[in-house]
Amino acid sequence: MSVTEKLAARLPILGNQGERAPVVAVVRLHGVITPNPSPVARGALNLQALESALTKAFEHDRLAAVALLINSPGGSPTQSALIATRIRELADEKKVPVLAFCEDAAASGGYWLACAADEIYAHGTSMVGSIGVINSGFGLDRVLERFGVQRRLHTAGTNKSRLDPFSPEKPEDVEWMRGMLDQLHVQFTDWVKQRRGDRLRGTDEELFNGEVWLGTKAAELGLTDGVGTLRQVVTKRWKRAEITVTEPKKPLLAKLGIGASALFGSPADKVLAAVEAVEHRAWWSRLGL
Repeated sequence: MSVTEKLAARLPILGNQGERAPVVAVVRLHGVITPNPSPVARGALNLQALESALTKAFEHDRLAAVALLINSPGGSPTQSALIATRIRELADEKKVPVLAFCEDAAASGGYWLACAADEIYAHGTSMVGSIGVINSGFGLDRVLERFGVQRRLHTAGTNKSRLDPFSPEKPEDVEWMRGMLDQLHVQFTDWVKQRRGDRLRGTDEELFNGEVWLGTKAAELGLTDGVGTLRQVVTKRWKRAEITVTEPKKPLLAKLGIGASALFGSPADKVLAAVEAVEHRAWWSRLGL
């Protein structure tokens, strides 16, 4: 019997006519995971934006389970960990099962979020995994040289200007960054092993090399508990369940998919907003989405 089924067995059976059905509260986790609170492009996820939605989802008096509807290509490791930790805190406090359902993608940080659940399901076409860490940036030193611009950089501390995009890349800076990525990768893999345990089927080299799998293969590897959609799984387990969807409140501009700085900010703000939108687009593009 799964963790979810054990917890569900403790709930009263609400099958008689006139009795209110149990509630499965759904929280949508859609978008790139980023500390930036201003959503752009296809949305942004961070603990600050999600706190109210998560709290509300776990407050139902007839709560049978909380379902996470995930569609994320990843993003910030820190925000991924903070959101996942908060989900586990609320689940342990309320003693209710958490189920994750992967839509188009639960990759990288998106899969980190999925592992906060007791059980994970994906559609056969979902993209799941990408258990790795990535860092990207731009080298603009030759652009400055081309336009005759001289870079003036003064620091106190020999490592203060590491990976400055307007300076030539240094081998020692690259080595330092790779060390940081390796440490984060270990934390990511430890989290997956902690949450998935003996359900994982595969070597570390196979599971944690950053590869992405379709939902059917992810189930074979034990990264998920099976192929299925939210409604299929929920209605099978709680036949009369009332499904409610909780989403964080968003300002009007966020609902339209643009940040305030893109419309009302200074020229520099508009440039930064455009760069942020490109970065968000790049996260999805890595998965072909």
